[in-house]
Amino acid sequence: MRMSSTPKQFSYGGQAVLEGVMMRGAHKFAVAVRNPAGEIVIHEQPISAALYRGWVSKTPFVRGVVGLWDALGLGTRALMWSADIALGEEEDSSIFSGALGIGTLAVSLLIGVGVFFIFPTAASTGLGNLLGLQDNPTLVNLIETIIQLVILIGYMSLIGRIPDVKRLFGYHGAEHKTINAYEAGAELTPEVVQHFPIEHPRCGTAFLLTVAFVGFFVFSLFGRPDFLVLILSRIVLIPVIAGIAYELLRFTARHIDNPIIRLMVIPNLALQHLTTRQPDLTMIEVAIAAFKRVLVSEKLTPEEEETVPVMEAVL
Repeated sequence: MRMSSTPKQFSYGGQAVLEGVMMRGAHKFAVAVRNPAGEIVIHEQPISAALYRGWVSKTPFVRGVVGLWDALGLGTRALMWSADIALGEEEDSSIFSGALGIGTLAVSLLIGVGVFFIFPTAASTGLGNLLGLQDNPTLVNLIETIIQLVILIGYMSLIGRIPDVKRLFGYHGAEHKTINAYEAGAELTPEVVQHFPIEHPRCGTAFLLTVAFVGFFVFSLFGRPDFLVLILSRIVLIPVIAGIAYELLRFTARHIDNPIIRLMVIPNLALQHLTTRQPDLTMIEVAIAAFKRVLVSEKLTPEEEETVPVMEAVL
């Protein structure tokens, strides 16, 4: 296994899509999807310079909130594009900037906030009143966090049983392995990448778990006000919690070699086994294709002759 001592300065990220992987760099993101003919189709597009290379990327807490919003938008549009390619349908460039993508993202966020924040708040308030815990707001907040975790783990466990979602989770594992291999300085070939861990400390699954725990401490500072104020506080404080959670995740990822940090992130890494599966070599091949295209845009690797059929998406 060929290794390199060259430090990797930029924190690359990605996301599994239907029959493929989206990878994001400092200048562009690339989506690679295998179509029904077995060809890897790649689409690449520039990303915001201010967000990933400018003042936003250097401003703590702000970068987490803005980056999360941008990642949700990129991920939603990439997922919709991948569905067209994976099903052999005609590509539609409008999904990358049209109202359909924005509407899908907005509806998804509303459902997510309702299920993950509003429902646990209402349910914990009801349980607190039923058990006579009105004078113990910290305990009620703990119940709220437990309900959040039950919803999160239960949802991931259930959808992970669906065959198509299992394949999606396989591509998620391929994304993690590819980035782990690159950050270790290894050669980016499917056979080499396959040996790397399926977990990654910057995973979005880990972010959700971190949000739940950060939320407990932040919400506990405000006790349990009147119900309407309580619900409003949960919505208003989401950006604050997301910003803090992002900085924590960033800190632990940068210091993952510290024994104390490695102990702290055990729950985050363990939870990722719900949203990842061991990928096969063809999945890793797609993830590498997307990642290499990003590296080309970063001028970190030259254009290489492809060993598998690759098509350019002309959008």
